[in-house]
Amino acid sequence: MEYETSNNTHPHPHPHYPGNPTPNSLSVQTGSSNANTNLAINGSVEIPQSRVTVLRGHESEVFICAWNPTHDLLASGSGDSTARIWNLQGTREPEIVLRHCIRRGDTQVPSNKDVTSLDWNPSGTQLATGSYDGYARIWSSDGNLVSTLGQHKGPIFALKWNKKGNFILSAGVDRTTIIWDANSGHCEQQFSFHTAPALDVDWQSDTTFASCSTDQKIHVCRLGELRAVKTFHGHQNEVNAIKWDPQGRLLASCSDDMTLKIWSMSKETPVHNLQAHNKEIYTIKWSPTGPGTMNPNATLLLASASFDSTVRLWDVERGVCQNILVKHSEPVYSVAFSPDGRLLATGSFDKAIYIWDIARGEIVHSYRGTGGIFEVCWNSRGTRVGASASDGT
Repeated sequence: MEYETSNNTHPHPHPHYPGNPTPNSLSVQTGSSNANTNLAINGSVEIPQSRVTVLRGHESEVFICAWNPTHDLLASGSGDSTARIWNLQGTREPEIVLRHCIRRGDTQVPSNKDVTSLDWNPSGTQLATGSYDGYARIWSSDGNLVSTLGQHKGPIFALKWNKKGNFILSAGVDRTTIIWDANSGHCEQQFSFHTAPALDVDWQSDTTFASCSTDQKIHVCRLGELRAVKTFHGHQNEVNAIKWDPQGRLLASCSDDMTLKIWSMSKETPVHNLQAHNKEIYTIKWSPTGPGTMNPNATLLLASASFDSTVRLWDVERGVCQNILVKHSEPVYSVAFSPDGRLLATGSFDKAIYIWDIARGEIVHSYRGTGGIFEVCWNSRGTRVGASASDGT
């Protein structure tokens, strides 16, 4: 997988689907994570078309989608150089198109670059987007461009708001990570510790974060500190994703070296080195369960999604694989826990979306789309799953 910047080629951090059909839509599955609705619909786990909303508009792959934390607004980012905000609150309003433009002379022209990262602020009033044109942007929920954040030299691969909502963190091909002041749009601090493209970032607190890279390293950095607070070594290939647990105590990382590692700030070596997948691990997600969450009495789990077509659920405290979810037939690119931690949505390039009952390890809902699935996400109430795909669905 490669993309081009100027005369250089680099590994492509997000997948491209060969031979795309004409992209024209994005699908949303409606359901519920409440225990009494985890039953098959009319005797079948297949979600009927009557409970699927198809959102047409994008003209290329839809790489990412994210629900607004307070309203049923779904944001999506695409290879057509736009992000879109879809209103699913029962009204028939047209989608809001966020066109990513760059200045040429005195005019604004489409950047023609992929929009591959986006994140809502905690209050749901603003959306941040990251693009291959090298700019991060902040938009109001009604579609107005608030700020353009220009400091990266090349594509942006990831960006995240902190919980306080005053800073945005971004990672790019230029090997740097940047903390931005969300109010002024200014670069607060740029961190240049990686020796290769930075692929992912995640906040531990409002001023401390971790970053990972194709250089196989993980750095923990803090605003105001001129050196990394901690550096974790151990992966033997590029590190694709990192995630702090709900308490910010443990950091999980996954890699093309087929391992999943759990790190603690109090140790130099991994707390657990989890080896079970037999192909690259693309992404990981912590469950919203255990101490410090809304579901404190449930076990904290970690889900890992791999190119080996499986998803594994790990009991991290014990360092063991609790369950293997086997149904997909192609690489799994996305997993998402329901807000109550009882269900897990998975999306694969086999075009299928499965919703699993975690306790039973069984599929309770399924839907087959028309393109490979890049991303799945739950709304805040656990009543809907959004999905984005290679054919624009």
